[in-house]
Amino acid sequence: MTSSVSPSASPSAPSAEAPAAARRASLALLLACAGTFLSFLDATVTNLAVPPIAADFDVSLTTVSWVATAYVIPFAALLAPAGPLADAVGRARLFLVGVAVFTASSLLIAMAPNLPVLLGARAVQGLAAALLVPASLALVLAEVPADRRRAAIGAWSAAGALAAAAGPALGGVMVEVLDWRALFCLNLPVGAWVLIAGRKLPAGESRAGRAPDLLGGLLLALGVGSAVYALTQGPDHGWSSARVLTAAAVTVLSGTATVLRALRHRSPALRLDLLRGRPFAVASGVSFAYGTALFTTMLLGVLFLTGAWGYSALEAGLAMSPAALVTAVVGVGVGRLPVALPPRTMVVGGSTLIAASTAVLALLIDTEPRFWTLWLPAGAVMGVGVGLATVGISSAAAFSVAPRHFAAATGMVMAARQVGGGLGIAATAVIIAEVSGAGAEPYAAVYWFATAVNAAAAAGGLALRLTPPPPPRPTPASASTPHVLEGDRR
Repeated sequence: MTSSVSPSASPSAPSAEAPAAARRASLALLLACAGTFLSFLDATVTNLAVPPIAADFDVSLTTVSWVATAYVIPFAALLAPAGPLADAVGRARLFLVGVAVFTASSLLIAMAPNLPVLLGARAVQGLAAALLVPASLALVLAEVPADRRRAAIGAWSAAGALAAAAGPALGGVMVEVLDWRALFCLNLPVGAWVLIAGRKLPAGESRAGRAPDLLGGLLLALGVGSAVYALTQGPDHGWSSARVLTAAAVTVLSGTATVLRALRHRSPALRLDLLRGRPFAVASGVSFAYGTALFTTMLLGVLFLTGAWGYSALEAGLAMSPAALVTAVVGVGVGRLPVALPPRTMVVGGSTLIAASTAVLALLIDTEPRFWTLWLPAGAVMGVGVGLATVGISSAAAFSVAPRHFAAATGMVMAARQVGGGLGIAATAVIIAEVSGAGAEPYAAVYWFATAVNAAAAAGGLALRLTPPPPPRPTPASASTPHVLEGDRR
């Protein structure tokens, strides 16, 4: 009886499991892109809401600038330890927890009765974003078969790049047409949908390793937070002021303590062991330089369009939209090319294109608006470069570590980008304040700075020697079993 049933049941198993696995991989990619879009959108969309928030709560612009800083500090500081945490507790679990906390904190921000409540909710929102971002890419890489991973990384990277670039445009529209609170209400339906659809994600995924060092994570957050504080306070209070020097000392001490704990702890918050591999170390360094240039150009675009060309917030946001669309198209399209582009090619090519576009802007910008003949073509070239570089860096990080370390690697590479972005924003403010000259000269100086940093990213990309792994060959054992990644077996 058993022998008569087994032959008929066995061949049907692969055909029944394959469509289910494909649907699960597509769902994981869609949910991860939605969560990542939300987290990076809120990192930039708030910039244009700062003036109306200041007017609403009757506080100075200097005070209300912490609406952005309160999000960036926990986001940048906790990205690295959130990666190992996802590997330890489960990628899907941590992703959904992050989305839930992010959605709830968005509602609290939209209803905030005063500035302290708003700042506290923004800090919680940044923490939630740090939890969900590394887990989202790790979830995608764990669910998507190896032969489709390149396209999946492209789509995931495009979602984050589009959100970061489209933030000023969307922020300008929402603030001008509705109210600053509407910015955070946008998160609610998307977050609710992710939580409902996310119930279909694998709940029984295996977990690898221990939870990361809690104290090390707190020290890392303290170091990043004090560094951001020093950079943001330096231009206003002086680089030799007591508060700036104290913040710098705290940064050095907490950073040293973080490294020492990372070297001794069995499950460190900062995975320095991953940096022993040259490809991953190079990818992290390139990500730092890329983040510095990316955040510099995003902020500078809004400042230049409104300050030198006299655009309104809405006009400035819309003027930056074409580059964002190009970035998204390139990010998705590069993963669907018939020939796989090595990460090295994407990083070097993308960084070179960004450097070329910022150099052209540095040479040609003036106070006379030239949207069609200068801004639009330069932005399109920059969009292509951002799309290539983003996918290339994410691919380099993913291909340089074992699957069980996907989340940890993602967290560290993205933390490097965020820290670089904080430095880039501070450098932008310092250069504009220090460079003398009327008209567009201070903005041109910042574009030259961005050009130099992008050139450094391109030079670093030359050291990458990775290529996407070939699709696995079917074997008699794998032909009848679902796709399982190394590190996910019990």
